[in-house]
Amino acid sequence: MLKLENINCGYEDYNICRDINLEVDKGVFTCIIGPNGAGKTTLLKAIVGIVKYKGSILINDKSLSSYKRIEIGQKIALLSQSTEAYFSYSVYDTVMLGRYPYIQGLFGMPTNKDKDIVIKALKKVELYQYKDKQINELSGGQLQRVFLARTIAQEPEVILLDEPTNHLDFKHQVEILDFVKNWSKKENKIIIAVLHDLNLVQKYSDNVLLLNEGREFAQGKVKDVLTNANLEKVYDIDVKKWMLETLSLWQ
Repeated sequence: MLKLENINCGYEDYNICRDINLEVDKGVFTCIIGPNGAGKTTLLKAIVGIVKYKGSILINDKSLSSYKRIEIGQKIALLSQSTEAYFSYSVYDTVMLGRYPYIQGLFGMPTNKDKDIVIKALKKVELYQYKDKQINELSGGQLQRVFLARTIAQEPEVILLDEPTNHLDFKHQVEILDFVKNWSKKENKIIIAVLHDLNLVQKYSDNVLLLNEGREFAQGKVKDVLTNANLEKVYDIDVKKWMLETLSLWQ
């Protein structure tokens, strides 16, 4: 279980997120939603230890602050929404970076187990045939799948996804989220995903945390959180009406 208690986090002396509480069991897909600036990405960064926080973050009843940095890497993985490639690594080498928390010593070499895990991760995202290609030669959608494969190869207990379908076409959005959803159930993983598309939230999430101005506005099952009243107050638009009007254009 991942448990957040009274989390306040942000940058320098300013708290973007305030008094956030959240519990996520293994095998559960939780979505964090809210308008731009609500604190969604900041909260993910606090969970992985990138952003300083006050309060308590527990993994299996053990405080995150008690883990060493490399141990956190074995427990939690963050797939950010950035798909820019600053260095020219091969696809294979980029995914192998996910094995870093397990490789012994500063100059340690990947084991056969590490190599097998990387190959399996590449096959899961259908990129094995590109394993020797340089990542700066890939499309945005392909690069995002490389980073997802790196996350899979890391074998964490908790997977944090910040807009995981960013830059993906519709087909690959569905495929990636189908995979993540099924993977979380089969491998008993904790998945927390920041999504903007509420249609995807409706289809894939088990639970939802709705943030507004850095605070919890609503939390619970999808049907209890994605109500007309909640969404209109937070997004300042009748979301359901707009979606139904848009859907009618397909008829």
